[in-house]
Amino acid sequence: MTHRSHSPATISTPVTDARRAAADICADLRIGILLDAAFDRRTARLDLRDRRWTQELVYSMLRKRGWIDHALLSRVRGGLARLDADLSDLIRLGAYQLLEMGSVPAYAAIAQTVELAKQRHGLGASKLVNAVLRRLDRERSSLGADLPTDPIDALATEFSHPRWLVARWANRWPATEVRALLEANNREAPVIVRPWGLVREQLEAMLESAGVRAEEAPLASDSIRIAGPVSLFDLPAFTQGCCFVQDPAATMVTRYAAIPAGQVVADLCSAPGGKSIELARDAALVISADLSPSRLQRLSGSRRRLDLPNVAPVAFDARQPAIACVDAVLVDAPCTGTGTFRRHPDARWRLRLSDLAVTAMMQRDILRSAARLVKPGGLLVYSTCSLEPEENEAQVEAFLAANPGWRLEAPPEGSVPAGTIDHGYLRVLPHAHGADGAFAARLRSPA
Repeated sequence: MTHRSHSPATISTPVTDARRAAADICADLRIGILLDAAFDRRTARLDLRDRRWTQELVYSMLRKRGWIDHALLSRVRGGLARLDADLSDLIRLGAYQLLEMGSVPAYAAIAQTVELAKQRHGLGASKLVNAVLRRLDRERSSLGADLPTDPIDALATEFSHPRWLVARWANRWPATEVRALLEANNREAPVIVRPWGLVREQLEAMLESAGVRAEEAPLASDSIRIAGPVSLFDLPAFTQGCCFVQDPAATMVTRYAAIPAGQVVADLCSAPGGKSIELARDAALVISADLSPSRLQRLSGSRRRLDLPNVAPVAFDARQPAIACVDAVLVDAPCTGTGTFRRHPDARWRLRLSDLAVTAMMQRDILRSAARLVKPGGLLVYSTCSLEPEENEAQVEAFLAANPGWRLEAPPEGSVPAGTIDHGYLRVLPHAHGADGAFAARLRSPA
């Protein structure tokens, strides 16, 4: 009796829970759910190892999606655009495992993706996936050799960013700087924590006693970068309220604000609340306001964990603030988030050029309303995590032109590193500072 050998892709293979979760996360993104929310929802029942694996697959695939699509263009007849959107995402996930995840054998990447396609789309789809991924595996040595000749197209393809956005940045910065920004956006965002109720050295000792390696963080010398994968909810330092998570760019915004101790501060558009926590170190009271009650729940959890009696979460629209005048107002305005692509890789594919006009209009209205909350002689700090002028200095310049007596005021010397100050503004750039992107303007009201 003869025995026929089977390739792994032709044998029905149980699909791992992590890969099912990855496919479901991509489905959530297509209906407008944000990546972090989709990830938390779909991986809640996975163990730490599988959660980490799923995170690497989905987040990293999104960081390389444009390059993957380019590689598939000549290997899928008619391109991915002709396929069902879910099937396209399955192929992208399989391609990323095949080409980038060294821990995944080629046969497993192919067999698992084929089986998942069969279960979700039928036998015909699974045969297509099998053919595409096997060809990709055979031809991997030639990938990347056919980048577009146009320099903007080439950058957009190589670093997986929308072409229109790369073209905008190329008009503002030299090509070497644009490339550095794109490279920075494609790195995994680190977890950085700040001490609460103790000094950095004590927090570092607590982390290291729990087997976590602590490293220096950029810009904020008292912050700690956590090396390697870790579950914060398994760390005593976190659960006992000795630290909270905050990127140095956000820390720089509150330090740039330099709000005097003992004041009443309103933090508008505050959720998830990291800046409110930082402001609470010195403020008499922080009114932490956001339009979304559900987004404020995370701040409420931090408030309990860190024991923050001087932080008051409250839900209202910043365009119609329901509070009296205060000493200082921080407006962390809704924006396109182009400074946080490394942390939110889905955002680059969601963003449209028209979004700039929509967010700019909302920012203008919020800034105008926030100014009415500031006591005479008080501070209004406007900030975004955008790199775009329309959302940053253009907003501030328009506000100052319409409000005589207000003025841009640089922070006290030494508040933030000198390299982050640009003509009185705070400007943090991912490629220059190793942090998320951030902008802030410190505005003094007439006395």
